[in-house]
Amino acid sequence: MSQANPIRLFVTHLWEASDDYLRVFEYLESARNFYYRSFSTPDRRPVGDKEALKEDLRRQIAPTETVIALSSLFDRDQDLLTFQLLYAQACQKPVILLKRFGESRPVPKTLTDLANEVVEWDERALVDAVRRQARHEDTTRWDVIEFKLD
Repeated sequence: MSQANPIRLFVTHLWEASDDYLRVFEYLESARNFYYRSFSTPDRRPVGDKEALKEDLRRQIAPTETVIALSSLFDRDQDLLTFQLLYAQACQKPVILLKRFGESRPVPKTLTDLANEVVEWDERALVDAVRRQARHEDTTRWDVIEFKLD
């Protein structure tokens, strides 16, 4: 992964930039030496029926390397979120599922069954999951804790 070859990703949406949707990009932007290109276009809702919406989602997901799924969308439109994850699976795109932000409620089994990896809302965990799923990069990192002994 480099600036010339960023990871291509799609973040699930329901044609609006929800708080969780925007938060994903805050996390990705704060990561050092992490380059990505988003193919999500929640601000460009197609005109037409539900099939037109699905076709536009297919167009957005097709060129990507991985899909980041927001479990918070499940309560608002279960069918459309499930469609996005099923299409990602059909295209053999790995799915990273983010748990609900700030909630301890369990993620529905329907979603966890469609995910390759489930992560908490943590910038480092999200970036590592994207690298693992999209490019199979080993992201072993070590935390160094310094302390003084008196």
